[in-house]
Amino acid sequence: MNKKIRNSFWMMAIATASLAMSMTACSSDDNETAKPFTTDPVGTSKLYACGITQAETGGMTDAANVVFTEDDILWFDVNTREIRFRDTMEPLRETIPLLARIDFYLSGVYLFSGGATHVSLICSQMFDDLVLCCGKIDGEVVDDGHYYLYDCYPLQFINDERVQANREKNATHWETFTKYLESKGKLRK
Repeated sequence: MNKKIRNSFWMMAIATASLAMSMTACSSDDNETAKPFTTDPVGTSKLYACGITQAETGGMTDAANVVFTEDDILWFDVNTREIRFRDTMEPLRETIPLLARIDFYLSGVYLFSGGATHVSLICSQMFDDLVLCCGKIDGEVVDDGHYYLYDCYPLQFINDERVQANREKNATHWETFTKYLESKGKLRK
């Protein structure tokens, strides 16, 4: 009887260990944000951006979240950081909520480490990483009809050490982003 109990014990131990290893292999503890697409949803070698609201999770497979593509971009000004969209495009404030994340992709490859947060001049939060801002305040002039890709929001925090660290982290991606737009004739200097 002892031998039978011992064999049952070992079989239970092996089954429990196998179950634990299977569950561990299926979980993801790497703290890396899941990228929403494993293939290029636009279907070609293009620059595009996908909007991800706070309620959504990674693993999306459809192209319904594509907010804009390079075809929607008229130009990007490297000095002012303004990104001008075609007049025929629906305003982003109507297609993606404020504070939603916008991930940029080039041919299905993820650009920028944390994506960009969609903000506007009414936001009272501080962001130390890339933002797609609807509007700009220049002195006493308020421009709330155009979009800007800024390294932080509000801009008075540009010299913050976290902002500078994020700028350094994104430097290679910025170069890829601007060179690609330049190759398409959509870069202003």
